[in-house]
Parts: sequence; structure tokens; C-alpha cells
Amino acid sequence: MDLTFGTGGLRAVMGNASHQMNLGVIREATRGVALYAREKYADTKDKPRIAIAYDSRHQGETFARETARTLALEGCKALIFPKLAPTPALAFAVRYLNCDLGICITASHNPPEYNGYKVYGPDGGQITEQMAEKISVCMQRASGGRTAEEVERSFQGGEEKPSMLKLDFERFLRLGEIAWIEEEVLKAFLKAALGYRTRRALTSNLKVVYTPLHGAGLSCVISILRFIGVRDLTVVPEQARPDGSFPTCPYPNPEEPGAMRLGIQWCEKQEADILLATDPDSDRVGVAARKDDCFCILSGNQVGILLLDYLLSTRKQAGTLPARPVVITTIVSTALTERIARDYGVRVIRTLTGFKYIGEQIHRLEEQGEEEQFIFGFEESCGYLIGPYVRDKDAVGACMAICEMADAWKAQGKTLWQRLEELYTKYGRFTGSQRVFQISPQECKKKMMRIRRGLKENLAMEFKGRRVVRYKDYLMGMDGLPPSDVLELWLENEGKVVIRPSGTEPKLKVYMENILYKS
Repeated sequence: MDLTFGTGGLRAVMGNASHQMNLGVIREATRGVALYAREKYADTKDKPRIAIAYDSRHQGETFARETARTLALEGCKALIFPKLAPTPALAFAVRYLNCDLGICITASHNPPEYNGYKVYGPDGGQITEQMAEKISVCMQRASGGRTAEEVERSFQGGEEKPSMLKLDFERFLRLGEIAWIEEEVLKAFLKAALGYRTRRALTSNLKVVYTPLHGAGLSCVISILRFIGVRDLTVVPEQARPDGSFPTCPYPNPEEPGAMRLGIQWCEKQEADILLATDPDSDRVGVAARKDDCFCILSGNQVGILLLDYLLSTRKQAGTLPARPVVITTIVSTALTERIARDYGVRVIRTLTGFKYIGEQIHRLEEQGEEEQFIFGFEESCGYLIGPYVRDKDAVGACMAICEMADAWKAQGKTLWQRLEELYTKYGRFTGSQRVFQISPQECKKKMMRIRRGLKENLAMEFKGRRVVRYKDYLMGMDGLPPSDVLELWLENEGKVVIRPSGTEPKLKVYMENILYKS
């Protein structure tokens, strides 16, 4: 099958076929984006402006430059980062530079053979279903019926030589149809994140080990941590250099223990307090912290509730908690969120899985003039946002907040794990786990259909020996959320399970959470 364009854009293994990522696919996708932008902004006198970024993936710079060249050929103004940059910096640049769209060449935390093409709307958030559908239609119109494979064959046959592409890029650069995004934009991005600092100075001599996992986070994360006063900072040397092969962590996902192993070894050498690990495009961050005599990885949910508690308590103490504070998370994130938020009079909004939905909710608050009511957003897959300065998860700002939090608790003689135990004592102990099954999209659909049929025909269904007492099926939309292939099951003895196919990989994901006790 040819690659299909969705809310996550395009993501696939690199190769020359029409279902893989290659220059032909990049070109055709960009022609569709350009057509969409020209038609949407036809009433304005200026050309559509589109920002572009890329991370450390193989072919990232080549794909980004071809995106810029194609946009210029198709009558758009392309603004491109001159070197690899974090995905949240691209999300910020769209708004900061008053762009109409953004494009990021990234496959996030996928294995090294992948690359991707992600589109952002004018609000700086990932596009949602309606815009994705319109762009997909424009891509079909722009392709003129040719498959990506046919386009790629014509490229290999000499229709467009690589030397021609380079000359075109440089010519459009001279003409001003392509422009470099200045360093000032990255500085403004860091300044915006720094606007949500919680401490004027660190006081505990916090010892931090950081790894960018061969990705794009190194410069921005080091800059922001140095600025807030992290003096004892060690960067994992084996993983500091950008490398799309990810030689020390074949699966560069901070949720995976294997990706964190080398960083934890350095923590033990340096007798550090915490480990921070950002994924290749630096929008997710994994955390490990000292627990007794060893280092243990905190789950995305655990970091989420630690940050939630810290940000709310700190802002309440400082008198900066807004009148109608809002926290946004997803339906697969921990139920402990509501218990903590309730203590501070904070409203919790739940969205479908994916930070684009969290960004969409922030945009709605902005339209109502209540953007600053947003306090914190997170998803269990290690994505966090500490303020409305961007519309996507941001590991750079999250690293800053995590260090400030760890420093505050260290100054009181506590580790992050000890503070987590205090939260469990106060609000109830929740345990969460996730199972991931490698499975084709076709088989995944069949399994989801079988589960649905079983739920409808037999309400006494069991999950791991526990009876399903009620369920929600989001396939037709529910609770004000758009339709999605998600099942939510409640089990006897206060357990919950969410089952959904991955939106970016051939996987079926099962999220489980139990309440072991209540305070």
C-alpha cells in the first residue's frame, strides 16, 4: 500500500517503494501541502510561509531541503532551520515567525530505519483530523495520479539529478524564496520556556546526567540547564553526537530500559541524583532517579504526577496559580491526576492519546482568552508541557522543570522516589503497566473487532481473571471526543484497561492501571 497521510503525517521505514519514506514521497507530500496552503490563503496577498525542521535521522537534512525546494517551486515561502533542531522548537517557530504551517522531518522515537514527515497548523500544534483529511485530498490532486514509486523511479532515471536539486535550493535561497531560520528563534524558544521557571536559584548542588540519545536535544537542553544553575552536569559522551544509526540504543525511546542503560551507568559513576534522556527529536524525556542504592526508571505517569504536584504546590505558594487553572492529560494517563488536581481546585481535561489533542485544547483556551489558565499537560509516554508557550510536548522545558523539582526535594533531604511515596500515601497507590504487541494493522483491526464483539455479546467478559464491569467504545466518538479506535474497560476491584492500536507503528497497545489502596 502507498503511505497514507494522517494526523501524524507520514512515518515509515526508508526505502524506494511507495509505502516507504524517500525523496519521491517527500516531494509529493510537499506538493500537496503547498496546494492546501495556496488554496487556504488565496485571499491574502503574500505567499504562504512554512517553517521546516529536522532531527538526526538518516536523510533528515536531505529531506528537509527537498521539502523547502518543493515549496519554493510550488509558490510558497520556505523557512528552514540551518541545522537539526528539537521538534518543539519548530512548533514554537511556526507561531513566532507568523507562519501558516510547519513541517518537521522526524520519526520521533522509532528505530533507526524510520523517518517521517509531520505537519503543524498555524497555531503551532500538530494538525488534527479535519486538516489532515484536506491535506490528504490535496496530495492526491497534486500527484496527478502518479504513485510515489513512479515518482521515485523517474528521479532515479535522471529526471531530477541530485546536483540539480542542490542548485535549485541554492538558487531559491539567493532569490529569497527559501530563508534560513535565525539563531534568534532558538533563543526566543528557550526564553519562552524559562518564563515558566519555578525557582530563582538551585540550592542543593543537584548532580545531573543527561543524554540526547544521539538526537537533536543536546544544545538546547544544556543551554537551559546551565542557565537555571545546574553546575554538576555530565553529558553521556557515547550518546552526545547526533547519529541516525543510534549505535548505542537501537530503539531510542526513553520509555525503553535499553535506551536508558548507558545513562544509568554514568549516573552510578558520577554518583548523580537524576538521569534525563531526550528522544531523537527532543519532545519526550525519560527520567531515572536514585532509589536507595541504585537508579530506577520512573514511568511517564510517575513523572507526570510528580511534576503536577510540584507545579501546583509551587505556584500556589508563590500566588501565581490562576483563577481557573486547567491541567490536560489523556485517557490512558493515570487516574491519580484527578485526585491531586482536586486538592488545588484544578479542572482536568482528558483527551484522546496524542499530544495534538492536548495542543488543540490549549488553542481552545486561547480562543476564549484563557490561555494562561493552562498549567500543565502530560501523557504517559513521557511527554510533558509546562506552559502554553508551544502547542506540543517539549522535553527542553520539561528537563528544566524536572531539575528544579529534584533540586527542591533534594534541598529537603528527599529523592524523587521518596516524594512519590508521600503522594501514594496521601492520594492512594496506583500501579500502571503497559503491554505492546507487534502486529500488522490488518490483524490489529481484526483483534479489536473480536474484542468489541465479545464485550457486546457477553458483559461477563474477563481480563486476566478479573470481570469487566463496564466499558467505553470510542469508535463512534464519546465524551465529546472524536471517533477513535479505542476501548476502555473497568474491572472489578478498581482496575482499568485501555486497548488501542498505535498511530505510528504496527503495534497494539494495552494500558493497565490498578488502585492497590486508598488513603
